[in-house]
Amino acid sequence: MKRSILMLSLVVGATAFAQDVGVHQSVQVPEPSETPMLQAPEVPFVPTPEPAVEGMLKLAGVKPGDVVYDLGSGDGRIVISAVKNHGATRAVGVDINPERIAEANENARRAGVEDQVEFRQGDLFDADIGDATVVTLYLLPSVNERLKPKLLSELKPGTRIVSHGFDMGDWKPDKEVQEGGRTLYLWTIPERGGGRSAR
Repeated sequence: MKRSILMLSLVVGATAFAQDVGVHQSVQVPEPSETPMLQAPEVPFVPTPEPAVEGMLKLAGVKPGDVVYDLGSGDGRIVISAVKNHGATRAVGVDINPERIAEANENARRAGVEDQVEFRQGDLFDADIGDATVVTLYLLPSVNERLKPKLLSELKPGTRIVSHGFDMGDWKPDKEVQEGGRTLYLWTIPERGGGRSAR
């Protein structure tokens, strides 16, 4: 009898131990989140006034056949106006903030130009801009300076660049105008190995 009780105790104990181990094996410590943090914008969102928007696109000579890129496109107003008011064939906005991208897409829908425009969320330094014929900017002097090598290496000769408010250091603009109290600058990508120096 004692032997039977002993055997039963051993079986019950072994079963409990196995269940206990199973419970502990099923508990997992949560891993740290691997979701990347959204990169903070380097430039705060300050909308370009409408007179400056129109002045930028006019200074760049936007016309049918042009492909316009706005780097740091915010609510999409330059992209939308490029196709709606100046006849650009296509326009692309790049902005790092998903809220601005959503807002821009909604503004394009309301303007009836969603088939001609595209808004891409991402870092403007990583953007593929090679098919642009016009690039518009409203950034900061330091960002313009860092962006200059990308513009010179990736854009085709003859591509026009317009910046609202800020120049590009020692790269002298082809033209500088005032529009509604705002300074606008125009550059043209030179021929490779010749033309005006942009260095």
